[in-house]
Amino acid sequence: MELAARTRWICEQARGVGFGLCGVAPAEAFPELAQVSAWLERGHAGEMNYLRDERRLDPRLALDGARSVIVVALNYNAPQPYSTEQAGVHDADSPRGWVSRYAWGDDYHEVLREKLNVLVARMHARWPEPFEARAYVDTGPVIERVAAKYAGLGWLAKNTCLINEQLGSWLFLGVILTSLQLEASLAPGEPPAADLCGNCTLCLDACPTQAFAAPYVLDARRCISYLTIELRGAIPEELRPAMGNAVIGCDICQDVCPWNRKSPVTTQAAFQPRRIEPQSENGKEKMENGATLFAPELEWLASLSQEEFSRIFRGSAVKRAKWRGLVRSACVALGNARIAHGSEHRGRIVALLERLAASDDTPIAEHARWAMERLGAPHASPQGSD
Repeated sequence: MELAARTRWICEQARGVGFGLCGVAPAEAFPELAQVSAWLERGHAGEMNYLRDERRLDPRLALDGARSVIVVALNYNAPQPYSTEQAGVHDADSPRGWVSRYAWGDDYHEVLREKLNVLVARMHARWPEPFEARAYVDTGPVIERVAAKYAGLGWLAKNTCLINEQLGSWLFLGVILTSLQLEASLAPGEPPAADLCGNCTLCLDACPTQAFAAPYVLDARRCISYLTIELRGAIPEELRPAMGNAVIGCDICQDVCPWNRKSPVTTQAAFQPRRIEPQSENGKEKMENGATLFAPELEWLASLSQEEFSRIFRGSAVKRAKWRGLVRSACVALGNARIAHGSEHRGRIVALLERLAASDDTPIAEHARWAMERLGAPHASPQGSD
């Protein structure tokens, strides 16, 4: 009874600091973790070598003496339309890009970490006996979504996301590994939540780059989120047309999921699209065209300097892509845009791409030249070429 009371208290405190879901799993090598090595050997992780950390194969390797894994979830579904409802935006005279919903507001790592640290502090105040507790938010050697399944928070879907029957999949996950003995949320022998994907394949069919090698198996090398955020070099040319207007991440496999049709909307200010403040430059007021990070103008994104990027995306998850990655992806999105000949924006966009094509930054220059070719705009050959 004491262990059950501890678990109840922790989850009450988790809800008190703002988490929507909380559960506890025993610290053990969950069945899905046995498949990770084969997934890595098939090359599906791409250049994300941090995923090869062997501690990810068993939570007990990440914390000596770990007994329990506390898993929490926070809904980030802001009220703006889904990307699949914004088809007209990409065809507008002033083409706009898509920033993944999770990156619209403040950096979720910091938002969740602050709440987790409060929860850990309360645990230590509640139980004075020595115990370890280590909090992670998508940065530690823990596969949170697998732990969440065995903490009773939902099932792992065909698109590899965790789905909760009431909240859908717009969930940030955080974990606390602890040596504190707790009662698991699932009773001994009780199975995790049933997989309710059924025969549905909407997420698999909707993926523009066909990133799913099979149901429940993601090949990150083809995933738009990987291509726009994790990949540091050139985006494979054969995948660029299918990326559409994506510049940071991709929401499509979640946007089409039936379980997200009634996903509740968050009112948390931290997860609403952040506004871009105007900046004075050389004595003149420079208005950045992207008023918020919801469908920002591609011309504005592609024109950002390193200094502007650092200022605008301070405290934002977008900074993970780095300035070069964002400008590179914005060039690809401009190349995919349907910009009418003779439109007021076309001349400026072509001139911008010409400047980027002449850049000393090789990846940016190459993607800008590709975009110009896609738009049917002639450009000078890169220096040193025949």
